[in-house]
Amino acid sequence: MNRIRFTNRAGVTLSGHLELPPGGHWQATALFAHCFTCTKNIKAARNVSRALARAGFAVLRFDFTGLGESDGDFADTNFSSNLDDLEDAAGWVAEHLASPQLLVGHSLGGAAVVAVAERLDSVRAVATVGAPAHPEHVLRQFGDDLERIESEGSAEVRLAGRPFRVRRDFVEDARSHDMATRLKRLRRALLVLHSPTDRIVGIDNAQEIFIAALHPKSFVSLDDADHLLSDERDSRYAGDVIAAWGSRFLELETPPPADGVAVLGRTADRFLCRVQAGVHQLVADEPAESGGADEGPDPYRYLAAALGTCTVMTLNMYARHKKLAVERVGCEVTHRRVHADDCADCETTEGKVDELVRTITIEGDVDTAQRERMLEIADRCPVHRTLEGEIRVRSTLAGR
Repeated sequence: MNRIRFTNRAGVTLSGHLELPPGGHWQATALFAHCFTCTKNIKAARNVSRALARAGFAVLRFDFTGLGESDGDFADTNFSSNLDDLEDAAGWVAEHLASPQLLVGHSLGGAAVVAVAERLDSVRAVATVGAPAHPEHVLRQFGDDLERIESEGSAEVRLAGRPFRVRRDFVEDARSHDMATRLKRLRRALLVLHSPTDRIVGIDNAQEIFIAALHPKSFVSLDDADHLLSDERDSRYAGDVIAAWGSRFLELETPPPADGVAVLGRTADRFLCRVQAGVHQLVADEPAESGGADEGPDPYRYLAAALGTCTVMTLNMYARHKKLAVERVGCEVTHRRVHADDCADCETTEGKVDELVRTITIEGDVDTAQRERMLEIADRCPVHRTLEGEIRVRSTLAGR
């Protein structure tokens, strides 16, 4: 994660975080717009951005003018100035990385990314999370203070427990934006994510957005998530869905396939690594108790996965060859370290021994003898033989 600061067109310095994939190699760039009076550090913003980064996106999330760590006065802002901030943020991304292809917005930020998309030729896809169909929806949060703002020109209102000075021009600006027209001329792929139990921005807003937009468009229900995606599982899920959906519409820069497996990891990301296995991309990490963030399997789970997948492939191939009535094969592999003196068939007599415990499940109409034979065949899978054979690891420094 990189802290960045940039200056908007009004001369105000804005603060942001640039989320990069493990290893630093990104396939496309994206912008994330946070909810009304929120900041870039709200859980939804962090988790959605990090999920996108794990999938290969470089994501800039930043504080709008007058919020979070950004300079400026919130009272001087409105929905239109938020659009300007987004366009300026896109300019920073274009200058330092590549023009953003994906815009993601949460709540009012969702309305903002829809509205600003037409200004950004590079944008190919827009995703909204719990977004209102109209910016003026946010005025409902002012309650009885709305009348005072309009009559007196400004008023201090409390939002999410904090005081904010809101002026009449904010209200007038929110009412001036024709979102239905903007949605019709969006001409980008649109993904609408919304919870049917959202009590802040009702699900009818998602319906209105979806109907107004032209294809390609998609809708995903966030089930029982709350408006702020307070449950970490909901925000991570939203990020994963956006990443998978967006890859269909974006021009992704995929690194050339590695001959074997290439692994990259930034020192600042602790244990988090990006794994390039041919054309396939994975992540690896350590669990929280080992100092990681548990963003992916640890190295030993990948080792166990290699044995497990090889076992299932081998047994299914054997079943096909022998025309056995096998429907499905399962294999559970766990890794542990045991004392050598507890291992009767180990050559090592001191210290500890690494042990992979494999439990195989065979589904289908096969008798006991056939199952026993398949258990023997499991020991012949190539990875099994590699692990029990003589292995040498030779290390060199690149460039030598």
